[in-house]
Amino acid sequence: MKLKKIFPLFIAILALMTSCTDEETMTLLEEIQVSSSYVSIPVDGGSTTITVTAKDSWTVEKVTTVKDSVTWLTISSTSGSAGESELTFSAESTLDGRTAQVLIQSGGQTQRINIIQGLSIVEPATCAEVIAGPDGKTFMVTGVCTAITNTTYGNWYLEDETGSIYIYGTLDAKGNTKNFLSWGLEVGDEVTVQGPKTTYGSTIELVDVTVIRINKSLVKVDSVANAVLPLEGGEFIAYLTCKGQGVSVDIPEDAKSWLSISSIESAGEQVVVKFHAIANNGGDRSTTIIFRTTDGSKTYSTETTLSQTGAIIDASIAQFLEAPVGDTQYRLAGVITSIANDTYGNLYLRDFSGETFVYGIEDYAQLGLKEGDIITIVGKRAAYQGTPQVGGAVLESSIPVTPITIAEVLTKPDDPNTYYMVTGEITSIANETYGNLYLSENGSEIYLYGCYPGYGATGDDRKYLLANEGIVVGDILTVIATKGSYNGVDQLSNGIYFSHVSAK
Repeated sequence: MKLKKIFPLFIAILALMTSCTDEETMTLLEEIQVSSSYVSIPVDGGSTTITVTAKDSWTVEKVTTVKDSVTWLTISSTSGSAGESELTFSAESTLDGRTAQVLIQSGGQTQRINIIQGLSIVEPATCAEVIAGPDGKTFMVTGVCTAITNTTYGNWYLEDETGSIYIYGTLDAKGNTKNFLSWGLEVGDEVTVQGPKTTYGSTIELVDVTVIRINKSLVKVDSVANAVLPLEGGEFIAYLTCKGQGVSVDIPEDAKSWLSISSIESAGEQVVVKFHAIANNGGDRSTTIIFRTTDGSKTYSTETTLSQTGAIIDASIAQFLEAPVGDTQYRLAGVITSIANDTYGNLYLRDFSGETFVYGIEDYAQLGLKEGDIITIVGKRAAYQGTPQVGGAVLESSIPVTPITIAEVLTKPDDPNTYYMVTGEITSIANETYGNLYLSENGSEIYLYGCYPGYGATGDDRKYLLANEGIVVGDILTVIATKGSYNGVDQLSNGIYFSHVSAK
């Protein structure tokens, strides 16, 4: 009896040994062999060397993916000849574990080398812990999607009770980019993602995240009516689906002075919330309304945005720079001092009070604008990394300015509506306060009646340009002015300072 039981056990062990031997033999290729097919690199960085024995020449390549191009791994050589060679794998220190595969090919055969550095363990973290953590480290974080800014790459904001972070890029289920919509993610959904942290300016980001889990929100905005209200005000309506226990509505404090709830109507899971906005006497304004519900243990939320058209505020550039970032529309007029991008119209605009960067003008390529032209634009106060700029600019009007010599301007008729850009040497100054002076160029001379700090200057703002800029006789001055005359003598009138070159 005992022998009958022992004999089958012996056969099973023998079969297992044979199986293991066969599996081990499969890694010993005829054309190429390695001293180890597994390479471990210290997490603090370092190198590991293996021996390659080949009957023919060989090549090495990394196995890359969309998510990992394996730039972190350095290989001492990408090819070798027949015989015995050493191959070294190196990597800098890493905050998280990482792995890779390398293929060595020779004589039609392929040997795989598995590379590992540290242990790839990602523990859950809060937004606050992500914000405080080091760049380059991979975090897993759970929070609510509060806003989606790009539906191609998957850029959106994730928020939990400790803070908010920006998700810059979301991979799809297969690890591919540019397929964010495949997730069906909506504002209000609870999401768990994993990805490496980076800091862009002052923005904390997780880049090209992997989605671990999506918990759909119990409240959703299906549609809205009158999302952009007129200057006179009116009714805004939000249509919701709510599968939770009732709906609460949060209007931000800074919008409560002009926006209120007029009614909430429920029928099963369908909820209609109506709002009333009063007339707007200021600039454009907008707000984000948050709707919340609960299942008894967890709170879910969604949101929608309402905007209201406002009056356009005429402002000097100095006043514009002092204004807060927002949706208020400002009308600015000045001279184009330089153009940074000819395609989109990124340029600098200056008036008598200051200068600002304009981040693009709508349909710029068709406008035919150039440096020196006088333009009037409408746009919002924006900022990039803390630096003020005009956003969403639209051209209202333009005055072309023609570069011309003094000799040429002397032949032109008087015209207060035609502007020229003239450059010459200051030969004498008749009035320091207002900048009345004589300009000379190649033997031609003309009187400049007034040189003001910039376009739009009036009253006392026209004074003291020469002293403030340190402009003296002998300097080369470029001005924008119209052609006029006084008692039959030609002159440039109401000059706008553009630039000067000191004679020193």
